[in-house]
Amino acid sequence: MSTSLPRIALVGSGQMGSLHARVISQSASCELALLIEPREEQGRAVAERFSTTWAADFDDLKGIDAVVVAAATQAHYDIAGRILDLGKPVLVEKPLATTYEQSADLVERAAAADVPLMCGLLERFNPAVRTAREFAGEVWQVNGVRHSPFVSRIATGVATDLLIHDVDLAIGFIGSEPTRVKGEFGYFHPASRDNQAEDCADAVLRFESGSVATISASRVSQRKIRQLSLLETDRLIEIDLLRRDITIYRHIADDMPADRDGYQQQTVIEIPTIRYSEEPLSAQLNHYLSLVAGTGDIAGERDTILPAHRAVHEATVSASS
Repeated sequence: MSTSLPRIALVGSGQMGSLHARVISQSASCELALLIEPREEQGRAVAERFSTTWAADFDDLKGIDAVVVAAATQAHYDIAGRILDLGKPVLVEKPLATTYEQSADLVERAAAADVPLMCGLLERFNPAVRTAREFAGEVWQVNGVRHSPFVSRIATGVATDLLIHDVDLAIGFIGSEPTRVKGEFGYFHPASRDNQAEDCADAVLRFESGSVATISASRVSQRKIRQLSLLETDRLIEIDLLRRDITIYRHIADDMPADRDGYQQQTVIEIPTIRYSEEPLSAQLNHYLSLVAGTGDIAGERDTILPAHRAVHEATVSASS
């Protein structure tokens, strides 16, 4: 039996690609065997930093066991399709492709070839989210806020760049796909209007159970916010995705004192211990490696990709009507 580690090829060496290169190269469970980057100077520099081989493109990927794609969103569909055609497992940064139709096509092709396909919806592996999943119950209402200052290097809109994360989390915590999605988008920067790339995107998701999720994403904020609130029957679970902590509130009683103005309430506050310390990218990589090894649920993972993509697509269509 071979004991060699899986050999991973990474496509893309930008900001996200460099993060993947670090995590893969530091992993004791795989080997960063190849860095693919068409920009030679950039590619060679990153490959040298992480002690791997650089190539401008790929053909048969001989000797490669799996691929991670962290190229620009516009290139995802072509690159991932070529990899699937070679029968290689592939992890693609979110969104899976530029359009929902392209994303659905990649999922269909992966299913037909029975090849592992994973989308890098990284917040699934946030330690606070992983901990909350262990005790969250029936969720009535989800509120998500994902706001950031403007970053000129990101050419796509916030719906597929930011909104999709919290839409995915809402679907996961509620446990079903939304039956109705309504979106409202805003375009403020001249480049955004010209490229039809929204600067803010708010979406309301209605579920068959009656649950509602309200998600807000923006790249015109003055500070970075990553918050998710889950309202259950008798408690509110607040998740700070940046600080990676959880606060639980239980309302006990309230009254209006007769002898003075104002409002008084009693609330029990609980701060649960975060059970995980693993870096999200590392946890995501380990999950992907389980799919590559055949020990993970390949079909189940594939089935989780499209619901958030579909909801974001419906929000986009709604916002434009």
